Amino acid sequence: MKAPGRIVILGAGPTGLGAAYRLQELGIDDFLLLEGRETPGGLASSYVDERGFTWDVGGHVQFSHYTYYDSVLDRALGKDCLFHERESWVWMRKRFIPYPFQNNIHPLDTEDRLRAWEGLERASNLRSSVAPRNFQEWIHSTFGEGIAEIFLVPYNLKVGGYPLESISIGWMGERVAVPDLERIRQNLKENRDDVGWGSNSRFRFPLRGGTGAIWNGVAKLLSPEKLRFGCRVTEIETLQKAIQLQSGERLAFDTLLTSLPLDALCGRCTDLSPAAARAASSLVYSSCNILGIGLRGGKPETLAKKCWMYFPESNSPYYRVTVFSNYSPNNVPEGEDHWPLIAEVCESPAKPVDQSSLETWTLEAMRSDGLIFQDSEVISFWHKREERGHPTPFLERDKVLAAIRPELEKRRIFSRGRFGAWQYEVKNQDHSFMQGVEAVNRVLGIGKEFTIDRPAYTNSGVFLK
Repeated sequence: MKAPGRIVILGAGPTGLGAAYRLQELGIDDFLLLEGRETPGGLASSYVDERGFTWDVGGHVQFSHYTYYDSVLDRALGKDCLFHERESWVWMRKRFIPYPFQNNIHPLDTEDRLRAWEGLERASNLRSSVAPRNFQEWIHSTFGEGIAEIFLVPYNLKVGGYPLESISIGWMGERVAVPDLERIRQNLKENRDDVGWGSNSRFRFPLRGGTGAIWNGVAKLLSPEKLRFGCRVTEIETLQKAIQLQSGERLAFDTLLTSLPLDALCGRCTDLSPAAARAASSLVYSSCNILGIGLRGGKPETLAKKCWMYFPESNSPYYRVTVFSNYSPNNVPEGEDHWPLIAEVCESPAKPVDQSSLETWTLEAMRSDGLIFQDSEVISFWHKREERGHPTPFLERDKVLAAIRPELEKRRIFSRGRFGAWQYEVKNQDHSFMQGVEAVNRVLGIGKEFTIDRPAYTNSGVFLK
């Protein structure tokens, strides 16, 4: 199979590696993958701190919607991985509640339980044909006032960082469990924990090296001469089809596949239309602070099997905490009774974070929430701030993307991935990898792009090849 000229890939995160893997698999030789960092992985990289703790950039796990993706991970990891049954929980009102919250209101106090159930019933009876205009309206009309005010609104403000009235509803698809009243009624009657929702109840994790081991492994499947690290792009001439690197080198391309953040990509393009440039500058995102707390001894029994926990209440800065030693015992230093927690804190213009007090606030909240004991020995505190943590599905997002993508693609520039596509609904690692694979299929005229074109179908639980 012959490629339509030289293909250059920008970014060796999951998307770029997916594109390169697919090109190599098809026998296409005229391509090159450029990465600004010195290692692959992007936001799915892992780090080892000076005390020997391994940290991921967030609570990454490998849920997959694709048999193709699973087969690549099989090659990259071999038998060097562990499989886990998902245990996700909500911590609020000084107790753990199984996730999804809306299916498990029975552990609440009587007043909250009654308020939640009556809200669900009213929402079901009053639901009209008028479509909600934003995420805030959708939550209230779908779940009622009780669950909205007790959990869903405060949690989503905490995780997203923007008023829910400014968030669209097109991103949700299968990502939010809508209420099944009969199922919830039965859970209430039997006082039953309902933890079976969703297609992602089982996941794999690398035995060593954190999530970054996956992408190091995928990179090793590629021909070394096709990867170049430490290559920072300063300028892209979209009409002349050339890339200027920080080193001074200029590279020509016929097709560009890029996972650079879409706003940053457009900022580097020298000859975009004013309309596309203005649209790119209006894209919205939140930042993420990743906090790794390395501990020795004294792990609470309540955390023995938990994977991650959600925190909607205002006493804590974090919206999610992962018990990282439950993913692999090799995520901690050897020799002593070590264990780690990873906390994630959202930051945005609407939700600023005081960096100077973040460590103190986090540890105080963890003691208050029962995650660590009052006298727990904290031997490491690792902090990484990612300026772009999550692409925000703001109300005008689809209109903005429609003003940018067609112009880029007419010039054979295909922007994909978490921040390349800017589609929150398909931002996970499997989605991002397959966006790279599917972009190659499209460029070569041998397949369609299901992931970005049909995200609801992609997330429906049907495995794609």
